[in-house]
Amino acid sequence: MTSTIDPKTIGQPPKRPRRHVRSLTGYLPETDATGKEVWPRGDEKVWKAAMRGLDTDVPSIVRSVVNHVQTSLARQAYNLDNLGAYQAAALSVRDNLILNWNDTQMHYTRKEPKRAYYLSLEFLMGRTLDNALLNLGMKMEYKEGVHALGYNLEDILEQERDAALGNGGLGRLAACYLDSSASQELPVWGYGLRYKYGIFQQLISPEGAQLEAPDPWLEHSNPWELPRLDVAYDVRFYGHADRLDNGRAVWSGGQEVLAIAYDTMIPGYDTKSTNNLRLWESKPKRGFDLNSFNAGDYERAVESSNSAEAITSVLYPNDHTSFGKELRLKQQYFWTAASLADIMRRFKNMGKPLTELPDYVAIQLNDTHPTLAIPELMRILVDEEEVPWDVAWNIITNTFFFTNHTVLPEALEKWPVPLMQSLLPRHMQIIFDIVTVEKKFPHDREKLARMSLIEEGFPQYIRMANLACIGIRKVNGVAELHSELLRLTIMKDFVDFYGVSKFSNVTNGITPRRWLDQCNPALSNLISETLKLSKAAFLKDLYKLEGLLKFVDDPGFQRKWAAIKQSNKERLAHYVETTLGLKINTNAMFDVQIKRIHEYKRQTLNIMGVIHRYLTLKEMTPVERKKANPKVVFFAGKAAPGYYIAKLTIRLIVNVARVINADPDTKDYLQLYFLPDYSVSLAEILIPSSDISQHISTAGTEASGTSNMKFCLNGGLLLGTVDGANIEIAEEVGENNVFFFGHLTPAVEDLRYQHMYHPVPIEQKCPPLARVLKEVSDGLFGDGGVYEPLLNTIRQNDYYLLTEDFDSYIQALKLVDQAYQDRTEWIKKSIRTTAKMGKFSSDRAIQDYAQEYWNIESTKPE
Repeated sequence: MTSTIDPKTIGQPPKRPRRHVRSLTGYLPETDATGKEVWPRGDEKVWKAAMRGLDTDVPSIVRSVVNHVQTSLARQAYNLDNLGAYQAAALSVRDNLILNWNDTQMHYTRKEPKRAYYLSLEFLMGRTLDNALLNLGMKMEYKEGVHALGYNLEDILEQERDAALGNGGLGRLAACYLDSSASQELPVWGYGLRYKYGIFQQLISPEGAQLEAPDPWLEHSNPWELPRLDVAYDVRFYGHADRLDNGRAVWSGGQEVLAIAYDTMIPGYDTKSTNNLRLWESKPKRGFDLNSFNAGDYERAVESSNSAEAITSVLYPNDHTSFGKELRLKQQYFWTAASLADIMRRFKNMGKPLTELPDYVAIQLNDTHPTLAIPELMRILVDEEEVPWDVAWNIITNTFFFTNHTVLPEALEKWPVPLMQSLLPRHMQIIFDIVTVEKKFPHDREKLARMSLIEEGFPQYIRMANLACIGIRKVNGVAELHSELLRLTIMKDFVDFYGVSKFSNVTNGITPRRWLDQCNPALSNLISETLKLSKAAFLKDLYKLEGLLKFVDDPGFQRKWAAIKQSNKERLAHYVETTLGLKINTNAMFDVQIKRIHEYKRQTLNIMGVIHRYLTLKEMTPVERKKANPKVVFFAGKAAPGYYIAKLTIRLIVNVARVINADPDTKDYLQLYFLPDYSVSLAEILIPSSDISQHISTAGTEASGTSNMKFCLNGGLLLGTVDGANIEIAEEVGENNVFFFGHLTPAVEDLRYQHMYHPVPIEQKCPPLARVLKEVSDGLFGDGGVYEPLLNTIRQNDYYLLTEDFDSYIQALKLVDQAYQDRTEWIKKSIRTTAKMGKFSSDRAIQDYAQEYWNIESTKPE
């Protein structure tokens, strides 16, 4: 496309004087001719004296909490329960965060560093109060302060509900990266959606089925968020797009909704740096229709309001219906459009030409959910800013970065073209206009078909992963094996086109602040005492844990290590007894698998192994059973509401548990529990208690995993397949400290081919598993007919290769039992595992992004 615009003026800001520079927290003061600040109102000394900060001694904290009780909550001591005490304490802590947050944002406005923006549909933040106190270094002061008022800090912490902003590893990874960015003093913001109900609250029916209820996490208000009612953007849906000259178009008509900003402060650890997570809530632009109401049409009076507010009601609306598909696409565009409008406003306030956008802005797309940001930024640049198409595309491909989280083709996001044309007509035009690979591969029609943004069929589909590959600067996988598989499989054609340098790896990481110091304070204290280091020393440089290797053979240190593990088991047992009314044998081995329920994660393999163990125990004599290793198995996780097979897996686990836990022959040697409504807070109790954790996905299907890192950091050993980050963990801790089983990735496709075209009866291929399936079918754990669809996924196609890996899995479990018999050697393995987890800090991962992708630098607030 050609243009008559002078290239020297492209993207130049308007030539007008600007008296103030707008920042998030207000305006920077004017300066006089000498550069001295001129405060716009009041006495500068009075302002600066008042802005010094809050006192953090215990009496001052007490006064602050009581002040919030009286003024913010309008309550008194005689009617203040634990919830009220939590709210007042949270508001008091928030006061400190706000001061640091204001200083950080003002510092960014003054210094104008390049910023990175992390767009994620999930941010699984967990509870905030305890984390904020730890990062501010004020936990002991607040513990004393609330105790002086007659409250226990631990009881107050329990009052906080987990923020319902995510579901699994994708959202928890995003939360860890925000924590690390602030702790590393990097200018990084997160952008997401403020879900009213999150994904759902998980309940278990009397029959063992998963039930979904709304998760009203905002019913008592959220003290950690700041409504930014003055930060609002119009977001359009539907309408029509009329093309103009030079590639531009005018998009008009349709529905407009408002995106309202809510800010959550993200404090860094051992630093004043406090970053921001901005979440968007959808509101109607024109709310209540009074004319319809007066005419008696009450439904129409609130129709616009309900339609707009539904956009941010729930995470991942069920897309098995056309309404659900449309709502999910609406969510993705609403969030990316509002975020880009906010990013562009902030950039334009700097007064830089638009061609310099990549020099000041880096945008990370966390999976394909935010990929619509690419055509949206094209629309802004071409239609609103009148930037020529080729110049705009160059800006975009140097601004965006993309993280892929799957190698499963069925998990790659696609949207029907008719839906996109109806909902986002201008974006459909832009996607059709993007020229990709025809010039380089003019005669390779198969390659062109695979790389095309449009998948042919009835209807046609838009391939969002292809759009992400084309419209970004760099793609990364999240573990070394995953990144290599991306280059060899689903992205091979793009590697051929762009070259391998565009496709790299950043192995995931976890924040040691939450996943060691917060969830396992006794272990964190022992490490600090043993290594004679401040907590900040190893919590911000996890490689320092290698110093523990000197103490592996120290009997006194081993006893302390084992005592902490035992205490954590008793904490979990107390939780289960108080919430479910069930008693747990804390002298047994704790075996844990906690993650989203999905066929590829193979909770089904685990429960089949539990049944096999139960049947084996039943066949033993009482004398033989006494030699068996007592074991408690824990499951937790949610299945998507529309995922029938995953929900059957939960039902089977619950009903197997009922039989096993009530059997007098085996209950002293095997117990099984499904803990409902899995959350970050529940993970913080489960992870430190584990002796062994299971990460048993079919080889080549798990991108990375981060729960494996959390367990190992807390001294739990790993049982898993040679998949994802399991491989890198074994490289660090030594394969003699992990328990691997199963076929390797190169064999998987051949085995699937054999299952499809040369099937062997399961009774012949794997008799032990065939027996387990028969017992389930025959009704040992309730109505066997209920489970036939689940069992048939194994008997017939067995896509995830349970029959191929079951024998190896059972053998690995036997090796775990044998190793656990030597408790001294087991403790040594546990210590070695924790000591070698330095690589898996999210601080390392976020520095990889900062240096190799975003090109941003640490900037310390003054």
